[in-house]
Amino acid sequence: MDHSNCIFCEIIEGNIPCEKIFEDEHVIAFLDIHPVNPGHTLVLTKKHLATIHDLPNDIVSHLFTAVRNLSTPVKKAVDATGINIEMNNGPDAGQIVNHAHVHIIPRYHDDSYRHWPGKDTTPDALFEMGNAIRGLL
Repeated sequence: MDHSNCIFCEIIEGNIPCEKIFEDEHVIAFLDIHPVNPGHTLVLTKKHLATIHDLPNDIVSHLFTAVRNLSTPVKKAVDATGINIEMNNGPDAGQIVNHAHVHIIPRYHDDSYRHWPGKDTTPDALFEMGNAIRGLL
């Protein structure tokens, strides 16, 4: 996969500075330069892979273990009352940089960051969707 124009790869290689929070052999975490709230942290794979669908299970494990281990210190450092863990996969899901990464977003009461709107459904529609997904497992 060509990653010559990947800003995250440039950060990993040390060509672009970042405010690094954590790094090991598999992942790196740094503060987002356009944070939703102070402390907004990005945790990403060092290997250039685009989405969660491209990640081998061992890298998923390392990535989400790092996210879990970082989320409490991030929350405490900014005295947040909540935290969102978000991963956008693909442009239609809001992924801007084509390199697998997870957002740790500190949250506060009435901070104006909103979630997606839920849609009405029926038990029959849920049953049909459940069957469709289970059929692909």
